[in-house]
Amino acid sequence: MIAAQNIHKHYDQLHVLKGVDLTIEKGEIVSIVGASGAGKTTLLQLLGTLDHPDKGAASLTIDGVNVLALRDKKLSAFRNQKLGFIFQFHQLLPEFTALENVCIPAFIAGKSKAEAETAAKKHLEYLGLGERLHHKPSELSGGEQQRVAVARALINQPAVIFADEPSGNLDTASAENLHQLFFKLRDELGQTFVIVTHNEELANQADRKLVMVDGKMS
Repeated sequence: MIAAQNIHKHYDQLHVLKGVDLTIEKGEIVSIVGASGAGKTTLLQLLGTLDHPDKGAASLTIDGVNVLALRDKKLSAFRNQKLGFIFQFHQLLPEFTALENVCIPAFIAGKSKAEAETAAKKHLEYLGLGERLHHKPSELSGGEQQRVAVARALINQPAVIFADEPSGNLDTASAENLHQLFFKLRDELGQTFVIVTHNEELANQADRKLVMVDGKMS
């Protein structure tokens, strides 16, 4: 599903990623751990096509597509259709309801309002939020907000979901529920997950735990 080779990344004089090689299979849940500053989030952003590696010998293939060869418009379309993102702080739009937040990626993909809302309702109901469709983020608990973010990540049926500290802002019970949800989604929907986390319990539950040290996989 993901094949990355010789991934380097500089920010001015700071060499953050130092030749990362990585292969992730379809349907695999992979956790990436390491100390702060090791390069975990930078790697996740590069794998998720939110940033670009240094030019040179780097290669990155996702779901059979050489994403480094895509120009901006096609890359944005690929990201919208094939990739989902879950962040620590939800990044929900406060003025929109749960339903409206989940619909946004579907609207970007060109789906009609009726089609987007039908899919959004299905995912929110699947995640136990059927009674919270018209609530705004401020009216939801932290765990509920994160499940809305999961529904938003799922709506376009992506091949890969990237999660950056997804349970870092949740209480213990909500974090555990979110962790179990990832495995349920993988088993029932076949998604591939790449999760950056400081949560050792989640990291150890993954199919594979990768450790980053000073910009490299140890």
